[in-house]
Amino acid sequence: MIECVPNFSEGRDLARMQKIVDRIAAVPGVLLLGWEADEDHNRSVVTFAGDPANVIAGAVEGAMAAAELLDLNRHIGVHPRVGVADVIPFIPLDGASMEDCVRAANTAGEQIWKRAGVPVYFYEYAARIPERQRLEKTRRKGFDGRPPDIGDIAAHPTAGASMVGARNILVAYNVNLDTPDVSVAKEIASEIRESSGGLPHVKAMGLFLDKLQCAQVSMNLTRYQETPIPVVYAKIEAAAAKRGVKVRNEELIGFAPRAAGFHDKAKVIEDRIALLNSK
Repeated sequence: MIECVPNFSEGRDLARMQKIVDRIAAVPGVLLLGWEADEDHNRSVVTFAGDPANVIAGAVEGAMAAAELLDLNRHIGVHPRVGVADVIPFIPLDGASMEDCVRAANTAGEQIWKRAGVPVYFYEYAARIPERQRLEKTRRKGFDGRPPDIGDIAAHPTAGASMVGARNILVAYNVNLDTPDVSVAKEIASEIRESSGGLPHVKAMGLFLDKLQCAQVSMNLTRYQETPIPVVYAKIEAAAAKRGVKVRNEELIGFAPRAAGFHDKAKVIEDRIALLNSK
C-alpha cells in the first residue's frame, strides 16, 4: 500500500474541489481517507491510499480534473504554488518501499504530461537533478531556471506545473497565534526552523490569515520521529510567550502517524485506514 497526498490550488470553491475529489475517489481500488480546504491558503489537501497502480491512476485523474477546472492565473492565496495540481507526493505505507513510490512518481508524471499537457518537476527521492531534492528549490517563480523533467514547456498557461515526488511521511502542522501581527509568526518561524538553527527537520513560515484575522506558523515536520508535534508546540508556545502572545489553536492538515503525537485520534492515519477497511 502507498499513499498520495496531492495539494490543489483551490480552497474557496468547495463545489469545484468536490468534483476533483470525486474523480479521484471514483478510481477502483482507491481508498479516500479524507480531504480538507483552507480559505486563506486557498489550498486543498486530499489523502488517499491503495496499491500503486490504483493510486497512480487516482493521482493522474486528480491532476487532469484540476487542469480542466482550475486556472492558476486567477488564484490568490498566501501559500506558495506553481500549479493547480501543485504538489503530488507518493509515500510508502505497509509493505511498500521508497523505490515503489519513485516508480509511481515517474509513471504519474509521464501520464500527467501526456494526458493533461502539464509539465512535471520531480522532487525528493524522485528527483532527477540533485538540486531538486528540496521542494522549495524549484517550487518558486521561474522554477530553477532549468527545463522541466517531463514536458517541453516550463508551465501550462492555466494549469502551471506539477511537482511530483516520492518521500517519507511528513506532518503538515499549523499553529495559529492570538495576534494579527504577522511579524510575530515570521520571527517564531525563523526561530524554530532547522535552516535557521532551530528544531531538526522542521520547515516553517509565518503567514497572516485574513479569515481568522490572526498570524499563523505554518510547518512541515519532515521527520516526526525525531521532532514530534508536542515538542514543536511547546517551542512555539514558549517563543510566543516571550513576545507576550498566546497560542490560539493548532491544526493538522491531512493525517499523521500515531507516533507523531497529535492528540486527535480521528487524524491518526493508522486508525483511519483501519476504520475504512472495516466498512
